[in-house]
Amino acid sequence: MKKKALLLASTVLFLACNNSPKEGESQQLDSASTTVTDSGNLTTDSSATTPFDITRLPLSTADIGDFPFINLPQGLEEMNKPMVRNYDVCFFPVDGKMTPFEGKLYKTFVSPKRREDFSQHYFEKSMANYLESVGAVKIFDSEITRAEFDRYNKQDANKGGEGDMGYPGSIIKFWAIRSADQGNIYIQYTANNAGGTLNVLQEAGFEQTITKITADQIAEELTQKGKAILYINFDSNKADLTAEGKEVVQEIAAALKKENSLNISIEGHTDNSGNAAHNKTLSEQRANAVLQALTKDGIEQNRLKSAGFGAEKPLLANDSEENKAKNRRVELVKTN
Repeated sequence: MKKKALLLASTVLFLACNNSPKEGESQQLDSASTTVTDSGNLTTDSSATTPFDITRLPLSTADIGDFPFINLPQGLEEMNKPMVRNYDVCFFPVDGKMTPFEGKLYKTFVSPKRREDFSQHYFEKSMANYLESVGAVKIFDSEITRAEFDRYNKQDANKGGEGDMGYPGSIIKFWAIRSADQGNIYIQYTANNAGGTLNVLQEAGFEQTITKITADQIAEELTQKGKAILYINFDSNKADLTAEGKEVVQEIAAALKKENSLNISIEGHTDNSGNAAHNKTLSEQRANAVLQALTKDGIEQNRLKSAGFGAEKPLLANDSEENKAKNRRVELVKTN
């Protein structure tokens, strides 16, 4: 009996020694839970996998500078004008599942400054070395499956845009930094022998900036500034007011009843998407729809004019979706 016990103990010791990490090898902890059955066999419970939680990462005190926190490696540059949004969504691979994170976003394609061949190895090594130096942790380094792409791609409003990635067959390297100064930062990049792609997101909560337009605000802007800029909702590509749009028109009517000496021109504007002639016609129809709704609310028609300018008078350059949204507007202009 003693010999059997001694033999069993020796076997356990031998297995333990052979399963220890070899010198120079890094050890990775499996997030799945392992249990021992009554018979002594090891089983893995894959359902117990710990979900990604950035608060589990070590806090980095490195100075990472200002957004987007990364200068491209020497000899490389942004291929086109990068996408920069104060608030947007970007999908990052967590355990192979493209997961949305929200905040300040930077996306770009990367190319060499000169026409020499792009070095995928140089780009990837430069990125990895820098990220390690500032305390970033690699979360994922593999490709997205076709099934996963099919599942998520229609959820991504920026799919196909500048700096887009996450296509089947390409390897994504995803890192995260829990920065003491800058909060949670997510970085992902991919490359081939022609060029690279880089995305950076600084996580931030959503702040609602839309407030209800009131008659007092409209009246004040018209009397003091001579103009009020409004965003009135219409049905897509139509001149029919939505329920929300009708509420805004009611506030305009209330403002004109309050300041009954005011006469206004209702001017419709669009962004530069689509056909210019169609946009101008649509803006005219929408301005007239507001005029007709105001007359139904009791405003004398001789106090009102309407006009449409399409994309002829943008407030901002039509170079981003955010700017285009600001150009799609109705202006009330004091005429007396």
